[in-house]
Amino acid sequence: MTTKPAGLLPVVAVGAVVVASGPRILLVQRAQAPLLGRWSLPGGRLRGGESIVQAIEREVFEETGLRVAAGNLIEVVEIVTEGYHYVIHDHLCIPVDPAETPSPGDDVSDARYVRPSELAHLGVTEAVARVVRKGLAMRQALDEDE
Repeated sequence: MTTKPAGLLPVVAVGAVVVASGPRILLVQRAQAPLLGRWSLPGGRLRGGESIVQAIEREVFEETGLRVAAGNLIEVVEIVTEGYHYVIHDHLCIPVDPAETPSPGDDVSDARYVRPSELAHLGVTEAVARVVRKGLAMRQALDEDE
């Protein structure tokens, strides 16, 4: 178990597993700590008075220029690293307009759709890979129910 340094307060954050046809997953390359330079899911801090769904949709738009519809919770991931303590609510999302192309916005140096088979090559964390797998399974189950 990881202990948090004294005085380090947890921050509520959100993450988006955006699944497009293919399937393809939306990833961003972080331009700031934590995980500077690493590929990850789009997301960020929850603002006061903002719902988790609003925060997800805002963060994805700010980081990639894409409009998404946030859906079901996949998992809550906790990251304690580099002087940060985030409690991240990762949700399944779908693009509002599947024809839109991501472009990097604030806090990211790149944004793109990737195939699930590319995750290991891009060096995503184990938590990102796990959440993506769960999100893909959820999306497949939802598609089967339609």
